[in-house]
Amino acid sequence: MLAAASMLAAGVPAAVAAPPDATPCLGTAACASGQLPDGTPYQFVKPNRWNGVVLVDMDFADGGLTAPLTASLVERGYAVGGTTRAVTGWRIAEAIDNQAAALGRFEAAFGPARWAVAEGRSMGGFVAAGAAQVHPDLFDAAVPFCGGLGGSVGQWNQKLDTVFALKTLLFDDSALPVTGIPADVAGAREQWISALAGAQSTAEGRARIALASAIGQLPGWGLTADGTAPPVPAWWDATGIENGMYQALAGGPLPYIGQAMSSRRAIEQMSGGNPSWNTGVDYGRQLASAEPGQQLAVVRLYARAGLDLRADLGRLAAAPRITADPAAVSQLSRGIVFTGDVRVPVLTVSGLGDQISTVAQQQSYEALAHREGNGRFVRQTYVRTAGHCTFTVDEQVAAIDRMWQRLRTGVWPDLSPRTMNGLAGDGRYVDYVPPVFNRPFAG
Repeated sequence: MLAAASMLAAGVPAAVAAPPDATPCLGTAACASGQLPDGTPYQFVKPNRWNGVVLVDMDFADGGLTAPLTASLVERGYAVGGTTRAVTGWRIAEAIDNQAAALGRFEAAFGPARWAVAEGRSMGGFVAAGAAQVHPDLFDAAVPFCGGLGGSVGQWNQKLDTVFALKTLLFDDSALPVTGIPADVAGAREQWISALAGAQSTAEGRARIALASAIGQLPGWGLTADGTAPPVPAWWDATGIENGMYQALAGGPLPYIGQAMSSRRAIEQMSGGNPSWNTGVDYGRQLASAEPGQQLAVVRLYARAGLDLRADLGRLAAAPRITADPAAVSQLSRGIVFTGDVRVPVLTVSGLGDQISTVAQQQSYEALAHREGNGRFVRQTYVRTAGHCTFTVDEQVAAIDRMWQRLRTGVWPDLSPRTMNGLAGDGRYVDYVPPVFNRPFAG
């Protein structure tokens, strides 16, 4: 073991024998699996020639073994594994602790890892960043892909803004829910999607969809219903930007409004009430901080529709606000509120057209780290892709390889789009500065 340890310290892959209870899998690799005390399954695969890195992913045990990303990582010497979200759901604190427990099971089976990296996509990326904050003694780094890094409370306040503005401007006399989502989630989702489709068919509806989307910091580029990505609209293309907003909101394969119903229902049930509020929020100010192309689109669409933008902003300002249940806020905050307490390297990867984990949330995460004097630990990268977590295998491997380089050397490697695209074999990594997140919440 001392020889193996010295090889790992130098970054040289070493062949490590599988423990007696491991089972062969993926050719020459070994697998170990089981259940954590709360019933959450875990599973890991370790290659015969292991580079000393184990990647722990909240969603791995639900099909990860057969994923193309796993095959690519194992071939490169990474051990990969983790848990599922099936048991914990939106109980994020428990999911974060499960990553630490799963890492312990891996090391009990295969011996200590040289480097343990929390990584994952969507809620898995959210949990990975949480594991880095909560368990820096166990995890050496994190690579969150498309994670909701505005934190549990902040990201759901942002979603409230969008839905509240839509309801106020377009459907004020309807029974469409904003909070207090009913048990018939599918019914609520379909009612919202049908109502938005109707609004999209009129000039007035399109203008107000654009305003609500800009306030809620949705992307102006989204996948069509069949999952294809149209060209990125030019910054001055009001029609294209609004159509992208609508696709992100209600027209694509994973509509924002659908998650705003289903996940909010789950969160309200878990929290015991409504954890979101918009008291004191100035929606005119939020529009003024939107990306310039989105602001221009709103102005042009309002002019085309013959609507008074100032009057609609006045309607939003005068609308009765939604207050949160303090106990529910406290409960949801336990999931994870990002405070800037980052003590291990974190490399984030986000899609510009992600309608679920919006790019503005990433700005909040980095800003908090800098505020607390921990900016040196955080690097953020962006990929020109539409939809939620629509990265290629090679784009993900490129980010993970860069983090391994950071761990081996103690210095951040080149993360420029040119270098990342050279590693990924495409041209989708781009320079990007996200807008300031409208709803930061650090507790």
